[in-house]
Amino acid sequence: MSCLDLTITSAALAGKCTWTVHEDNLGSDHWPVVCEIQSAVQRQNFNQSARWGFKQAKWKEFYGEGKGILEGNIEEKYNKVVGEIISAANQSIPLIRGNRKKKKSVPWWSEECTVAIRERNKAFRILKRLITQDTVVEYQKKRAAARRVIKSAKRKPLLLSLRRGQASVSYAQSLLGAPETRLTTLSNGLRIASEETNQATCTVGLWIGCGSRYESEKNNGAGFFLEHMAFKGTKKHPQSALEQAVESMGAHLSAYTSREHTAYYMKTLAKDLPKAVELLAEVVQSSSLSEADIEQQRSVVLRELEEVQGSLQDVCLDLLHATAFQGTPLGHSVLGPSANARTLTRNDLVEYINSHYKAPRMVLATAGGVNHDELVGLAKQHFSGVSFEYEGDAVPVLSPCRFTGSEIRMRDDALPLAHIAIAVEGAGVASPDIVPLMVANSIIGSYDITFGGGKHLSSRLARLAAELNLCHSFQAFHSSYSDTGLLGIYFVTDKHKIEDMMHWAQNAWMNLCTTVTESDVARAKNALKASLVGQLNGTTPVCDDIGRHILNYGRRIPLAEWDARIEAVTPKIVRDVCSKYIYDKCPAVSAVGESVYFYI
Repeated sequence: MSCLDLTITSAALAGKCTWTVHEDNLGSDHWPVVCEIQSAVQRQNFNQSARWGFKQAKWKEFYGEGKGILEGNIEEKYNKVVGEIISAANQSIPLIRGNRKKKKSVPWWSEECTVAIRERNKAFRILKRLITQDTVVEYQKKRAAARRVIKSAKRKPLLLSLRRGQASVSYAQSLLGAPETRLTTLSNGLRIASEETNQATCTVGLWIGCGSRYESEKNNGAGFFLEHMAFKGTKKHPQSALEQAVESMGAHLSAYTSREHTAYYMKTLAKDLPKAVELLAEVVQSSSLSEADIEQQRSVVLRELEEVQGSLQDVCLDLLHATAFQGTPLGHSVLGPSANARTLTRNDLVEYINSHYKAPRMVLATAGGVNHDELVGLAKQHFSGVSFEYEGDAVPVLSPCRFTGSEIRMRDDALPLAHIAIAVEGAGVASPDIVPLMVANSIIGSYDITFGGGKHLSSRLARLAAELNLCHSFQAFHSSYSDTGLLGIYFVTDKHKIEDMMHWAQNAWMNLCTTVTESDVARAKNALKASLVGQLNGTTPVCDDIGRHILNYGRRIPLAEWDARIEAVTPKIVRDVCSKYIYDKCPAVSAVGESVYFYI
């Protein structure tokens, strides 16, 4: 039984339709049904305004009709007519001041969009003059093409603006639109830096130029211990009152310690900035440091030290610092040894604060919905009392940290994989070589076994790792300090692949010194630029960037300057700089895991 053929029409149209069966089945197993509509197509006419037909004009008659007007002094008649018109206009037409509104520009608009819209409008004008099937089809094609071009333009990779409320903008626009960082110094040497972005929230914090590098063997870990004590109450606010004050604002109070920096910061609503600055000032200057709290936190710190031992990457990189900078303060770990955590006293912590928490080494940094002048006033109110003098003028001076090519291996056959780091001495934060080394690291890149792409990955070392199954993961790193650094590669691999991965990692270094190409550098520069902008996503990363830059450089280096420095890097510069730091240099190596015995 065959299915019925149906035609659905309106009641008015059904009376004009006739149905017939086509004589040819056109190669199908069904006879086609033809539906014909007995109706004439009416052409739609557009009413157009009348225009002068100058080509058919009878100029002699026109001259004759206007002969009386043109006789005599034409200039006088012209001035009289124009004067009458202007006089009538002044009496009856009001004058309007102001500029005509301009169309709002959009950052994604391109020349292709302009051409596509122009072609669409041209097709529409032709369609208005003559409606045929060809003109209708042509207009539809141009309209669809314009839509595709605009849709494609909107979807191009764009970087988010650093200003809140702006639409997505191009990379160049994000550089130009980055707000200025304002800097003020108080009489005691404390610096205030801010970036105003008119947001509803802000991050405010105190960055201090001290860390594990400023510690001795005896008090190593004091800075990390103080970080835990910071939230256990102040002389004015006990722990419960401090926690309640922070929670009542809906704020987030945090801290961190590194080898050269310590930071205490709070993210809160912009309207609560005065209260946030007040609390931060108390935490840094008036921490209670009660014996009971110290004993309580001692167990917490010891527990954290045990947990860190489970993070083999942290263990491996701490061992790398210990062997590369052996016998110097940079060899100290940030957390310190467990023996110190058990023996540190209140006097040790107080002495550490009195020695390092000095105004010239502090930066009050903010980002978000803040006003710089208001912030300066708050800083004067709460931080003017911070000392800038040292006992006996004993200003602590960082001793140079020498790099030693060496190795340290910690074998543990219970671990399924080997964690290995190899590094040479890198550049300090203020060195002009820092940017070429960043580009070099970007060329090497990173890899994880979960990545897709395989042999199509952009990094040569990543392609080899995927094709030859060299490792589970690797990443190039450059840890920079005030006067030195570590340039290296960290990887995780099976014990049978250690020597292969070590060979290809060093081969990647040699390629940087000898055969790096224009395309390698171009790709690395693009990746590096995107990383620099992408990591400043939010007020807290921006605030951290401001604080560290003021401590390292004495100013905030703008994104546009970073971009110019990166753009200036050439393959020759990469080869020369990498030869300076890598070629014929003795590396430092650390290894943790099963069968970590291998040749370098």
